[in-house]
Amino acid sequence: MRVLGVDPGLTRCGVGVVDGGVGTRATLVEVGVLRTSAGADVADRLRAIADGIDAWLDRTRPQAVAVERVFSQANVRTVMGTAQAGAVAIMLAARRDLPVVLYTPSEVKAAVTGSGRADKAQVGFMITKLLGLAEVPRPADSADALALALCHLWRGPALARMRAAAGPGGTR
Repeated sequence: MRVLGVDPGLTRCGVGVVDGGVGTRATLVEVGVLRTSAGADVADRLRAIADGIDAWLDRTRPQAVAVERVFSQANVRTVMGTAQAGAVAIMLAARRDLPVVLYTPSEVKAAVTGSGRADKAQVGFMITKLLGLAEVPRPADSADALALALCHLWRGPALARMRAAAGPGGTR
């Protein structure tokens, strides 16, 4: 399965694609960051992020998209920008009929490090080891996007089975 992970942000939006499956080692397809200027109009910034994600979807052809679930922070402005960028990724995937799953930061950290309280350095270290990379992807937003993609590779099949067992109108 090929998964696009999106670590949403208005200034830096991490994107990363991995391939993997049951019993196989996950491999890196591509990783990067979409950047916008903090001084630009929010509509222009969101359009740039949308254009960037669209290009990633066209180029890498993922089978699923994993997006970080926005959680409350002290800075409401940051939360709003993160939520808006995340919504753009969700909408673009939905237009292509790709399954989209949201994961909390602690779910992602637990999936790749074993601890939901891991810091950015621990996540980066584990991404490097799990994908056999020579160095930690920089900036951290790109490593976080890869962590989201790996989280879905490992948890997605179980979630799909639970949804199927719940039947129509079951858990989402």
